[in-house]
Amino acid sequence: MPSYTVTVATGSQWFAGTDDYVYLSLEGTAGCSERHLLDKPFYNDFERGAVDSYDVTVEEDLGEIQLIKIEKRKYWYQDDWYLKYITVKTPMGDYLEFPCYRWITDEKEIVLRDGRAKLPQHDKTHILKQHRRKELETRQKMYRWKEWHPGFPLSIDAHSHRDLPRDIQFDNEKGIDFILNYSKAMENLYVNCFMHMFQSSWSDFADFERIFVRISNTISEYVMQHWKEDFMFGYQFLNGCNPVLIRRCTEIPKKLPVTMDMVECSLERNLTLEEEVKQGNIFIVDYELLDGVDANKTDPCTIQYLAAPICLLYKNLENKIVPIAIQLGQNPGPDNPIFLPSDATYDWLLAKIWVRSADFQIHQTVTHLLRTHLVSEVFSIAMFRQLPAVHPLFKLLVPHMRFTIAINTKAREQLICECGLFDKANATGGGGHVQMVQKAMNCLTYSSLCFPEEIKAKGMDSKEDIPYYYYRDDGIKVWEAIKSFAEDVIHIYYESDEVVCEDVELQAFVKDIYVYGMRGVKASGFPKTIRTREKLAEYLTVIIFTTSAQHAAVNFGQYDWCSWIPNAPPTMRCPPPTQKGTVTIEQIVESLPDRGRSCWHLGAVWALSQFQDNELFLGMYPDEHFVEKPVKEAMVRFRKNLDEIVNAITERNKNKKLPYYYLSPDRIPNSVAV
Repeated sequence: MPSYTVTVATGSQWFAGTDDYVYLSLEGTAGCSERHLLDKPFYNDFERGAVDSYDVTVEEDLGEIQLIKIEKRKYWYQDDWYLKYITVKTPMGDYLEFPCYRWITDEKEIVLRDGRAKLPQHDKTHILKQHRRKELETRQKMYRWKEWHPGFPLSIDAHSHRDLPRDIQFDNEKGIDFILNYSKAMENLYVNCFMHMFQSSWSDFADFERIFVRISNTISEYVMQHWKEDFMFGYQFLNGCNPVLIRRCTEIPKKLPVTMDMVECSLERNLTLEEEVKQGNIFIVDYELLDGVDANKTDPCTIQYLAAPICLLYKNLENKIVPIAIQLGQNPGPDNPIFLPSDATYDWLLAKIWVRSADFQIHQTVTHLLRTHLVSEVFSIAMFRQLPAVHPLFKLLVPHMRFTIAINTKAREQLICECGLFDKANATGGGGHVQMVQKAMNCLTYSSLCFPEEIKAKGMDSKEDIPYYYYRDDGIKVWEAIKSFAEDVIHIYYESDEVVCEDVELQAFVKDIYVYGMRGVKASGFPKTIRTREKLAEYLTVIIFTTSAQHAAVNFGQYDWCSWIPNAPPTMRCPPPTQKGTVTIEQIVESLPDRGRSCWHLGAVWALSQFQDNELFLGMYPDEHFVEKPVKEAMVRFRKNLDEIVNAITERNKNKKLPYYYLSPDRIPNSVAV
């Protein structure tokens, strides 16, 4: 009688094994096997990390194996089991791979197809079409859209992390508990003694070192030493943790009435301000989004303030970007002066501090939360709802969705919810951050997520004109590597543009993102359909780049650039100055966060800057969803390209006092998971 050798691999996560009854049956083109008992309690099979083999004997050959059914029946208590994959050796000696990489919970059963990726139009048999349809129907019941706040991208319908489908939960929920992690961070940083000292001001700038010296590293220490200097202020717009706002100024806006007399002493080329603008030497950062946003009012003992500054910058003869004018409000007038480098030292310093505080607010809520976390969650939900596991695009994208829905759900549960941790130290807590996301949705466009296009739209694409913009340089390289990989995969499965148009699951995926993620806003520029392989490659690159590289660029530098509190104040306790010549050092220190808020801020930026345990970086795909040789060869080429980028960045960073490494592929996690 024919015999099939079945090999079953169990995951290595904690509690991945099972002691439950496990049954298997095979379904082929010529018939089905009986239900075989593979494991029962106390047989010590299916333990964590185990690979177990069994012989399944049948009366007649089953033909080509199409499906495997796995059933788990409870023995005593709930015992979830993480099944990595199953391989089957046929009587003819052929090997078939059935990827799973899912949890089997309660008394559930799952049906697996072999690992060869298939587009929906290429499935010809009723049984495979039915399996595909049932999988999506089940997923769409589990992954439901929900509006968390009006105007936000829709998110997952789950009140807490434990309400999520088991497959997308963290392996260890305690590991991503924000309250626990922030408290641990403050304890590890030896600042927990200050964490309850709200309303208690620091004595002077040196006093901030009491929560800093023990945890200094190369970049953060350099920031502490040079944060007052104009070159450091300007450098952060290029290579800090929010390098996305600066743009070339093509015309001085009327709301910033800067004159030649004001800035003449800052210009080095013997040109007028208008001529400097025409030559492309003037840049601008406008925090207009903050105008009208409510400041945090959750603590009646501390009044907190926000500003919406406009900052004009200049590329000097050393090709350094330095500030030349700062206006702290959007409406010009006698009570809204334009601060200049030629002003009194403390006037100019406080103006720069206000810009840095505004930058921190935009970074946290728009650059980081909205444009990486919330957008990536949209991609993730749409993928689970519309792409079955056999679809090549599911296999391509699923590593880049790892834990994204889980981290966002936990954030809504503890961090950005009403009375959450965000309210403790941030001037936009207490609802301001919600207003900001609602306003920023108007600027969230498809083209703004296309990295090269966005850089060019801001006039920041010339390496000759702006030679030290490492965020741009490294980002372009990573974008091109991802796009090349996406093109390789697309050309394996889509022979022509016509095949792209005929893929109904792809079109449903794209439509879900447009309708639910972008709320059907035509002005967003998100496509409703995709009709060419070229456009599909760009679309997939946007998704993978956003969930990996873009998030890495704006997340993992937070401790480096924000741990020195005066360089990135999360809140301000005095209103912006309305006249010049009155600012003192005492006023600046009183404006900066108190001891308690400083410590909560420090714990936050430390915790957010840490990689996950067992982090998977860009190009690392230990879960083998793809089984085809051409795709595996494409992965090898992808990793080779990434390695070359790593080597180039490492070489450039040698002996640099301010190395830029956030977009080095060996530091880019595959997904948004922190």
